[in-house]
Amino acid sequence: MSKLFDYTGDDAFCPGGSMYSNIKDSSLFLSLGRHVDVYFPPRKRSRISAPFIVSGDKFEQKKQVSIDVLPDECLFEIFRRLPEGQEKSACACVSKRWLMLLSGIQRDEICSTKAADLNPKETLISEITDESFEGKKKGGDDVTHEAVDLEIESDGYLSRCLQGKKATDVRLAAIAVGTGGCGGLGKLSICGGNSSCRVTSLGLGAIARGCPSLRVLSLWNLSSIADEGLIEIANGCHQLEKLDLRGCPTISDKALVAIAKNCHNLTALTIESCPRIGNAGLQAVGQCCPNLKSISIKNCPLVGDQGVASLLSSVSDGLTKVKLHALNVTDVSLAVIGHYGKAITDLDLAGLQNVGERGFWVMGSGHGLQKLKSLTITSCQGVTDTGLEAVGKGCPNLKQFCLRKCAFLSDNGLVSLAKVAGSLESLHLEECHHITHYGVLGALVNCRGKLKSLALVNCFGIKDCVVVLPLMTPCKSLSTMSIRNCPGFGNASLCMIGKLCPQLQRLDLSGSRKITDAGFLPLLESCEATLIKVNLSGCVNLTDNVVSALAKVHGGTVEQLNLDGCQKITDASMFAIADNCALLTDLDVSKSAITDYGIAALASAKQLNMQILSVSGCSLISNQSVPFFGKLGQTLSGLNLQHCNAISSSMVNLLVEQLWRCDILF
Repeated sequence: MSKLFDYTGDDAFCPGGSMYSNIKDSSLFLSLGRHVDVYFPPRKRSRISAPFIVSGDKFEQKKQVSIDVLPDECLFEIFRRLPEGQEKSACACVSKRWLMLLSGIQRDEICSTKAADLNPKETLISEITDESFEGKKKGGDDVTHEAVDLEIESDGYLSRCLQGKKATDVRLAAIAVGTGGCGGLGKLSICGGNSSCRVTSLGLGAIARGCPSLRVLSLWNLSSIADEGLIEIANGCHQLEKLDLRGCPTISDKALVAIAKNCHNLTALTIESCPRIGNAGLQAVGQCCPNLKSISIKNCPLVGDQGVASLLSSVSDGLTKVKLHALNVTDVSLAVIGHYGKAITDLDLAGLQNVGERGFWVMGSGHGLQKLKSLTITSCQGVTDTGLEAVGKGCPNLKQFCLRKCAFLSDNGLVSLAKVAGSLESLHLEECHHITHYGVLGALVNCRGKLKSLALVNCFGIKDCVVVLPLMTPCKSLSTMSIRNCPGFGNASLCMIGKLCPQLQRLDLSGSRKITDAGFLPLLESCEATLIKVNLSGCVNLTDNVVSALAKVHGGTVEQLNLDGCQKITDASMFAIADNCALLTDLDVSKSAITDYGIAALASAKQLNMQILSVSGCSLISNQSVPFFGKLGQTLSGLNLQHCNAISSSMVNLLVEQLWRCDILF
């Protein structure tokens, strides 16, 4: 036996000599056949193929054929030679490693593909494009559809939005690789919001390398993105036009400066709740972005007068929209707005606690806001009667004015504004509690006949009292009146409104609990125009008499009627609507006293073309109304049956099957 183990001869037992230096250590035995195979002991099965193969007179080592053994450098050289389109997308689907390698290739590292390497279709398009270009140079105007389509697809109009858990670096890498052959990415929105969001600067880097056509970028609530990611965007996406940063606590002035220096086409910038962005970033934007048209800054504690003043003074010729909320700015910033805001058409100021009366007075007296058309001021303690009058004088083209939570504004300031603002068309007052009905009446009288819309919301200073009106010219220009949730507004005030505003077409009295039939019926009699939209939700004291009178007088023009919460409305109103309101498309009778008979009346109307119907909370509507809903469903696109407990679920399911085009809420 020992001789057997020590045998190293050249005969047929083992051609070519011993396979191992010491065959005693070998765990393999070779068969005596002519075609020698590898034999494994039965006690253990190998999970991989044997490393050696004996063939003829030589032993050869078996090579691994998996491409995974290639190092990243080799794969990189392969990938950068791939043409855009399906080839790259297919490779990106192989593994995460391949995807990240593909997304990491810089644009200048991609090997240009010669025309000879293109497929026939691509070559044809290339030749057509060249011929069209040559023809155009010679004076021809004909451009083939193929060339036009190719140009449009390469402009980057694709949009992608990632939210929550779907926002990851891997998805961004896939977007960067996949959109390259489909025209390019034009708009990207990423919204985080919690710790599950896994987007970092690595993902933004992939977008920067693969999406040079990116024009719009929105980053919301992303605490994991730092300056590096946005700097890569600045270096790779020079066509960026709109940047929206909200809730990004780790992004600082460094990133914003890079954006300003590399993205000269920037037209809109929004910065909100970014505590590390301050004056330096805004100064860079003002100096490097001459095309900036819109700026919105909110809740950034490092932003002060220096940054705002530098920005506004640098881009004064093109800046049209300015929004400043909750900033540590003073009267200086408003003075700069009043002097340099030559092109501003929309101005929104809110929560500027350090701005006093002098700031608004200087802004109005600067005479720079000649083109201002829309002004919104919210929670600014510096808004007083004097400042408001100065603003009205300094903005001759002001058409829309919205004042919210201005505690020191009184009737005198409102009347003065109406006198000096000759172009004012829309006035919105919300939570201005020092404004009374005297100020409202004075504004209506002195508005120079141009005011078209007036809204009073949550103004507790409005009281219902009888006022002897002198001979005054009615405000015939006013067509829209909205008085919502003003608890003191009642019948007497409504009668005065009816006399002063005879051309009303849109009326909103929602939440006016003091209004009764005695106040609303005279208003209908005073209306010389025809009502189109009427909102009486929450007017709990109105009855069927009001709806019947409204349907008879204005039934031929009313398109929307809201009676939500009017508990005294019954089937009589439904009969009046069915007989007179042929143009009514939107009806809300939620939480009213209508029954199945009222629904049947609507269904039997010959000319009614109802599109949206809400009967939510109508406890008297039962299964008997389902056939009538089915008949109405021929024109309905929306039906609200929520909290109608007398209608069974089975009947609702039947109705859903029948009205498959209608959106039914239950």
